[in-house]
Amino acid sequence: MFGKLKEKLKQAVSVFSKKTEEAVVEEKPVLKEKKVEKKETPKKPEVKKQVKKEKSKKPAKAKQKPAKTEKKKEEPQEVEVPELEEKEAEKVPEEPKEEKSFFKRIFGKKEEPKEAAEEKAEAEQPKVIETKEKIVEEPEEEKESFFGKVKTSLTTKKISAEKFEELFWELELALLENNVSVEVIEKIKEDLKKELVDKPLPRDVPKKIEETLKQTLTEILSFEKIDLLEQARRKEKPLVIAFFGINGTGKTTSIAKLAHYFQKNKLSVVLAACDTFRAAAIQQLEEHADKLGVKIIKHDYGADAAAVAFDAIKYAEKNRIKVVLLDTAGRLHSNTNLMQELEKIIRVAKPDLKIFVGESITGNDCIEQAKQFNDVVEIDGAILTKADVDEKGGAPLSISYTIKKPILFLGMGQKYEDLEEFDAKIILKRLGM
Repeated sequence: MFGKLKEKLKQAVSVFSKKTEEAVVEEKPVLKEKKVEKKETPKKPEVKKQVKKEKSKKPAKAKQKPAKTEKKKEEPQEVEVPELEEKEAEKVPEEPKEEKSFFKRIFGKKEEPKEAAEEKAEAEQPKVIETKEKIVEEPEEEKESFFGKVKTSLTTKKISAEKFEELFWELELALLENNVSVEVIEKIKEDLKKELVDKPLPRDVPKKIEETLKQTLTEILSFEKIDLLEQARRKEKPLVIAFFGINGTGKTTSIAKLAHYFQKNKLSVVLAACDTFRAAAIQQLEEHADKLGVKIIKHDYGADAAAVAFDAIKYAEKNRIKVVLLDTAGRLHSNTNLMQELEKIIRVAKPDLKIFVGESITGNDCIEQAKQFNDVVEIDGAILTKADVDEKGGAPLSISYTIKKPILFLGMGQKYEDLEEFDAKIILKRLGM
């Protein structure tokens, strides 16, 4: 089971993963050009070095400041000159030169070179203040740019919606070839799109894709389970189950397998041969009843199928039998007369459960049949036959999600024991998930 689907799904997922990674790599150069533009504009490390140099020069400029204050306080220094020692007296004759230039600059303002020098010195002072402001601001700008670069490096690995559509095509094709319904493919596509498109991609892209695919398939296969044994034990009246589907799907054999399933769990069963239309249908069900040792209620061919169902239920109520299984004639949804007969059986018998029986190997045809029957009689669940020879496995993956009803059992062989309860975990395991 699922042999071909498992292989093709693995191949398609690996190809999809590789192409997704390649698409990401192709987009990187564009993002790197953006990074280069960011790096070229500031050139902040060089500014730092200049600032450091200016910092080292600051003490020299700071030493010049007291010189200026000395120039402003030169009048009191003239009084202190006689008290200076010989070494300081030697320095005194140099100061009057500065005093003359100082007074000339104050009163005469003729010595332009010294004025220009002082103006330059004064002009340099605000520059030092500007550099201090830069020293405070520049590290913040650099921090922002650093984290910005980290953020962009993490968010650059993206694929666009258009690229995703192109990459998903091969995976979609593999699913279609294995009879997976369009509704399920669209669900898988939407979930993968949410995780991959316009979002930062993880380092392990294949792992992310497999995890998303597993979550989607789990959701698709997980519907509220119907416990037939619990319902039969809890119910005071007999549990009535009606089966229907098209001809040749293995409906009668599935009913016999289910009768054996109830017997194995110590629940009594009666069979109703409501297929009075197909030749040899009554004999086929009677043979199974004899082998299993269960009671069968039958009428002649051409009799009212609803009457057979009514008699079987009355017999079960009288004899305290827990389960009644109604075998109806195979029919297409387009056969108006047979569909009206089915509606009459349901109206008279009022079954607790209505179960569709379909062949797993027919794939999308089986899914379409289930949809049509569900529209007419509103089925409660499904049994898929010949699942053991279904290499594609599209029907088990699709039918529940399409009709929004659970799969109850899978027919896995010809023996009565070959009826497997449907388990989403086992299906995922078989698919290699």
